[in-house]
Amino acid sequence: MSGILRPFDGKTPTVASTAFVADTAVLIGDVTVEEGASIWYGVVLRGDIAPIVVHRNANVQDNVVGHVDIDVPLIVGEGATVGHSAVLHGCTIGHHAMVGMHATVLTGAIVGDEAVVAAAALVPENRAVPARSLSMGVPARAVRSLSDEEIQELHRRADDYIRLGVMSRAKSEHR
Repeated sequence: MSGILRPFDGKTPTVASTAFVADTAVLIGDVTVEEGASIWYGVVLRGDIAPIVVHRNANVQDNVVGHVDIDVPLIVGEGATVGHSAVLHGCTIGHHAMVGMHATVLTGAIVGDEAVVAAAALVPENRAVPARSLSMGVPARAVRSLSDEEIQELHRRADDYIRLGVMSRAKSEHR
């Protein structure tokens, strides 16, 4: 494990021994990274006023910003993928869901299990993205259901990041 772990208000980030945190990632305060999860380069997760939990085997890709709101945590579900430069603010990302590159998910929004938020989409506050759907646009709207093949692809991509995390963790431990 590496990365920059900063305590805040008596709370220190916790990272499972099997997780990968890149050396330029910054985790602040009440942040939990579970087994097999990966936090990539330039990510900032700031759990200062509520918790952030990145569940098992999720991946949070380069330059993602994750923050919380007062009493509104940020939850990234098991096996979820958060694409490069996305912004997550006090929201819940479902299991095996994907948030595309440069997308924004705002306070109180819930992205359902195995759902996709397209690149550059904006999910407004307190909105729900249906499970197994593709949502796109500003504001994001569900445009269709995902096929079984697309759901399998979500799982495959998450598995790829699990492997990348294992390889990257091994390389960082041998420096």
